Amino acid sequence: MIKAIANFLSYVFHPLLIMTYGLLFMMQVNPYQFGGTNNMMIYLIQVVVISFILPIFSVVLMRMLGLIESLHMEDREERIIPYVSTLIFYFWLALIIYKTSIFPRSFEIFAIGATLALLFAFFLNLFSKISIHAVGMGGLVAMVIINMLYYSYDDLKNMLLVVLILAGMVGTSRLILNAHEPKDIYGGYLVGFTAQFIVLMFLF
Repeated sequence: MIKAIANFLSYVFHPLLIMTYGLLFMMQVNPYQFGGTNNMMIYLIQVVVISFILPIFSVVLMRMLGLIESLHMEDREERIIPYVSTLIFYFWLALIIYKTSIFPRSFEIFAIGATLALLFAFFLNLFSKISIHAVGMGGLVAMVIINMLYYSYDDLKNMLLVVLILAGMVGTSRLILNAHEPKDIYGGYLVGFTAQFIVLMFLF
């Protein structure tokens, strides 16, 4: 039962879904910054396709071609090629967001920060099996805090508490499933969280 819940959380909070969750969060907090319902739907489709569907499709294709042995990619070395392909899609999305300025500034920070965190995770993966789930959740926590600071949304304190609890649950789930060691989880949180504030300080 516990492992079933851990698996459920791992799938629901898959790292490739975090970008979409961040966008949905910002649309809920302040829909007016997106300029209307039609724009919101276009932005959402764009983010889902580039940050989730295309990376997932590329990984499935790699499995079909025998480039990776499992979709779970339990071996650190097996994650290198999927990391590279996902980085390409994330760089593409970050470039679109940064160059066109069609997304609100808060999401620009989040998207570029997520891409930077993925880049850090790629290099760290060469030496240790860092948890990309923790990287995503660490970035999500930082995103809520940055929105509280950027827009002075004091009413996001309850949301921050919820996201912190979810981040802890996701990290614990990875430990229950024996997918990572504690240092991989803590390192992932640190990378995801720090990357967001690096982008906030140096690019905006």
